[in-house]
Order: sequence, then structure tokens, then C-alpha cells
Amino acid sequence: MGHAYDESYAARNQADLVALIEGNPLAWVVSGKAEALMHSPLPLRCGYAADGRLSHLLGHLALRNPLAARLREDPMAAAFFLGPQAYVSASWLDDRTQAPTWNYCAAAFQLKVELHDAPGAIRDELSALVAQMEAGRPKAWQLEEMEGRYAHLARHVVAFRAQIVSVHSTFKLGQDERPGDYAQIAEGLGRSQEASLLHWMRRFEARDEEP
Repeated sequence: MGHAYDESYAARNQADLVALIEGNPLAWVVSGKAEALMHSPLPLRCGYAADGRLSHLLGHLALRNPLAARLREDPMAAAFFLGPQAYVSASWLDDRTQAPTWNYCAAAFQLKVELHDAPGAIRDELSALVAQMEAGRPKAWQLEEMEGRYAHLARHVVAFRAQIVSVHSTFKLGQDERPGDYAQIAEGLGRSQEASLLHWMRRFEARDEEP
């Protein structure tokens, strides 16, 4: 079984990371050490430098969330994304000497967070998140539909911009499987209705090509 620090499973390029984040925007954001550790699930968005490089993550959180006060004291944090994942049963394989494993997509970002209390920054972030999550939906909802309720909501949240300090990703998707075993694993996942994970496996299946 592979592990999270095996570089053979790293993202091939920025597009893999962006697809993981956009498809699974709810991340665990963690700050602090040992007994002082604080954590919260938060929806995050990709932010880009002028040259198109993924350079930061954007989001918001409730002021009553203890993580907000912690980030004002210490801006360093981490964000953990877990994408599609599933158990891979050895029962699917003709070769019964093989062991079970787990296929998954994940990424861990080390961040330096800046909180932004300005009403314009908060509205921009909430509007952008809503636009991203509502895109393509029938009768897509817009922030303006809240009317007067928005002002009450906005007083209780803070926006943030988190500079990416480093990133470690793992896309363990059968890259090291023998072709016959890979085909049987894909068939087994298909029977288990793991369509999202199969999509990622096929994305990586052209192992020497860009997606």
C-alpha cells in the first residue's frame, strides 16, 4: 500500500490541485499546536497570482468561531482537503495473493492567513463563493436575494486570504498497479458506484500525459 509521502503519487501539475479543491471545497482548517490546537471545516476557493499561479486560498468564517480569534493571534494554519476515496478489495482480483488497499485524493496546504473585516471584502468573498457553488444550477440563487437579511449576516463573519506557503498532495489512484489488476479494480469500483474516484483514476490513467 502506498503512503501520503510517496512522491510517485504527487499532483502532476496545478490543474490537479485546482480540480481537487473546486470539486471538494470543504476543507479542515487547523491552527495551533498540541493542546492549543483549533480546527474547523470551512469552504475554500482557489486564488491566483497575476501569472496564473495558484498562490492563495480564500474563504470566510463566523466571528464566533474560536478559530477566528486564534488566527488573529497566530496567522499560520493548515488546510486539509480530502477528495474521492474508497476501499479497494482484494476480492476483486484474480490474484488472491494481493492485499487490499485504499485509493484516494488528498492535499495538505501550509498557509499564512490574513483576516479582512472590511464590508466590501466580506461581500466580495461571499458573492464569489455563492457564484462558484451555484454555477450551473437551475434557478441559481444570488446573494442579493437575501435583501435586508444580508446586513445582519455580514456583521457576524470575517473574510480571509491565506497565502500558500507549501503544499503536499497525494493522488493514490492505482498508478503502481499491473494493467490487469488495474482493470479489475476499476471494474470493482464501478460495481460499488464509486464514479467520482473512477473519474480521477481515468484522469491519471494516461500516466505520462497532461490531463
